Amino acid sequence: MDDDSLFVIDPAGTDIHGEAARLRARGPVTRVLLPGGLQAWSVTGYHAARQILADERFSKNAREHWPAYVQGDLAPDFPLIAWARMDNMSTNEGEQHNRQRKLVAGAFSPQRIAALRPRVERIVARALDELAEYAAKQPGEPVDLKAQYAHQVATRVIGELLGVPEGDPDGILGLAGYVEPDPQKARADFLAMQGKISALVVEKRREPGEDLISDLIAASASAPSGGCPVAGVHAGSDTGSDAVSDAVSDADAELVGLAQLMFNTGAEPARNLIVNAVLALLIQPGQRALAASGEVDWEDVVEETLRADAPVANLPFRFATEDVEVAGVTISRGDPVVVGYAATGRDPELHGADAGEFDVLRADKRHVAFGHGVHRCVGPALTRMEVRIAVEALFARFPDLRLAVEPDELAGQGTFIMNGRRALPIHL
Repeated sequence: MDDDSLFVIDPAGTDIHGEAARLRARGPVTRVLLPGGLQAWSVTGYHAARQILADERFSKNAREHWPAYVQGDLAPDFPLIAWARMDNMSTNEGEQHNRQRKLVAGAFSPQRIAALRPRVERIVARALDELAEYAAKQPGEPVDLKAQYAHQVATRVIGELLGVPEGDPDGILGLAGYVEPDPQKARADFLAMQGKISALVVEKRREPGEDLISDLIAASASAPSGGCPVAGVHAGSDTGSDAVSDAVSDADAELVGLAQLMFNTGAEPARNLIVNAVLALLIQPGQRALAASGEVDWEDVVEETLRADAPVANLPFRFATEDVEVAGVTISRGDPVVVGYAATGRDPELHGADAGEFDVLRADKRHVAFGHGVHRCVGPALTRMEVRIAVEALFARFPDLRLAVEPDELAGQGTFIMNGRRALPIHL
């Protein structure tokens, strides 16, 4: 296909929903040109996305199913190379993936999530106190709700689950989750966080606690071979793992990769979801009043945000392992596919002409914001719980909360992958 006929994706994600609408007008599955000049398929239709996400003929393993990567045809500075190099639970398939997922899933069981609720409530209450203190030190000045609240809640909750010590003395949480557009800084942040998690693993092996990392260490000790039964990030994966601490064994390096995946996927989507939900209610006071009065549950606020303003916009990659027909087009073997999670929730074919409107009273709030199929998110119950607690408590504590800028002045994150705001300036 001639490049001139391809839709060119904006790498900065300047207008996530506007771009999704323009893509959708070309069909639920259409050819696009991604950053780095990569031809791929973009999926914006809800039904097409569910088909692809559940179809085993689409693999996330670039190391086996992407000819351009296997043959070394990609330029060294290809901007999306990290998404191809990933070697962890999010990209592994078959028995390896099932074993890893089963191991991690125990940390997100209904019992473990229920037990976490009081700790999440304490984290939120502390973050609200700190937000008030921060604002009091600069009266009249706007406060960035993303940095001063959403970030604190999201990173502390995932830190609590994984066993980060109180106060985060090693600074792990400050690096958790952000999708950095600059490849060089992204690599530096990745390696810095990897080293910090390596040190945490060594400490947890010495003094285990009631947390996910300790559970993974215990599981690795009971593996028949004496090795860790989970594969994480290996050399040449993501942005490189050559800087893993010498104090960490090869088996622990696998564990470090899995822990790093959990830190990042547990922090950024929750952070964006808090911001997106708060913004929607600030823009639409009537919707906010429905939740505040109890006419609708705060869970409806969270679910409608997941549908209308999903925290992840576009997620690279899946690869067709054979020719597959989807929504009337044939995706050829080896072709890369990007699913537009933010786009699918606004699909008019499913949600009607007002699909782009935020409405907590909407009866049908179906979405795939947490994925679908074997690679669906492992922790949606935790995310839903922490975001609901964080948003409800915020508006209860600060009923006069308001935006400090016009909505159209809010900048995106600078990436087409995430659907969030760089900052959310507010007055308490």
